[in-house]
Amino acid sequence: MRANRIAVCIFFFVNGFLYGNWTARLPAIQSFYDISNSILGGLLFTMAVGAVISMPFAGWLTTRFGSKTITQVGGILSCIIIPYLVFTSNLSIVGAAFFSLGLCVGATDVAMNGQAVFVERAYGKSIMSSFHAVFSIGMALGAGAGAVFAKFEVELLSHLTLVAVSGGIACLVGAFYLIDDTPEEEEGKEKGGGFVLPTKAILPLAIVAFCCMSGEGAMADWSAIFMNKVVGESEYFSAIGYGVFATGMTIGRVFGDSVTEKLGKYKLLIYNSLCSVLGLAIVLLFATTWMTLLGLFLVGLGLATIVPIVYSSAGNMKNVEPSVGIAMATTIGYAGFFVGPPTIGFLSDAFGLRIGLGFILILFIAMLFLVLKINSERRKVSL
Repeated sequence: MRANRIAVCIFFFVNGFLYGNWTARLPAIQSFYDISNSILGGLLFTMAVGAVISMPFAGWLTTRFGSKTITQVGGILSCIIIPYLVFTSNLSIVGAAFFSLGLCVGATDVAMNGQAVFVERAYGKSIMSSFHAVFSIGMALGAGAGAVFAKFEVELLSHLTLVAVSGGIACLVGAFYLIDDTPEEEEGKEKGGGFVLPTKAILPLAIVAFCCMSGEGAMADWSAIFMNKVVGESEYFSAIGYGVFATGMTIGRVFGDSVTEKLGKYKLLIYNSLCSVLGLAIVLLFATTWMTLLGLFLVGLGLATIVPIVYSSAGNMKNVEPSVGIAMATTIGYAGFFVGPPTIGFLSDAFGLRIGLGFILILFIAMLFLVLKINSERRKVSL
């Protein structure tokens, strides 16, 4: 089982590492194409469309082919597509690359989290946060690598090709040790036949995930640009800003499982939401170098365990296959990971990037109130 856990960790790490690299270079990508925030937001939106299309189907596909197969195929295809984000100046081709990457990343996310649920069940304790910690470590190292490549002005295509090849090799190694979950027909299991929408029990958690992932995607895609354009830092230092956010998220996830055991899932969700609201408020109110870095760290710390808790809860719902339950949550939740950032692009062109990120602050506040409501309802049921 240890080999299975390491294999799943490899896919989480590669996913985060690739994402950290290309998002840290977004200011350079924007300059490379000489495009506005709106057009950049449009490219990110095509990725959103790809993810939103693939994720509801991913749960169904895993019931037909197994989460092992979908994880393998999706992970390796993601690596192959990454260099095409900067392969040509033709925006139509670039848009197709972003769309395809969204398809692959969306399916991989559902499938590898399904694999994580199987491993968690075998261990008999909460370890979901540890997998997402590995993803965050990958993001942090990827952002750091992106900052180094930016510092030495390495060509974008060379940079992304190098990390894609490295990630592809790692996925090929990990692919051999994933859990073989050959689909079996079991009475009472919800397997669906295409789009898998959230059940009444999963829907509130899915909305919480939407707010969280909107913020996570916003920090990943816009924190470097905020540091560069609003705070006034260099492209190199701006990439470090995203690394600080990823570091905060990593720390939160490394200790997430033990904190969850002590506080309980829903009490921790309340603290997470409060921390996220405070952190982003600091970023938007002060917009100075060190206060922005502090705010980004707090946002990362606050968002850290929200998604692992949602995924673990959805993946362990009664009479629902793990990947199907996760697909239900991600149908709404993961959409925020990509829908939020392009929305910010459109708002920032019209009103400025501070106002654009203010949209995320509103979502964080809504998330806090929803979590409080969920916790209150759960306490009433238990009484």
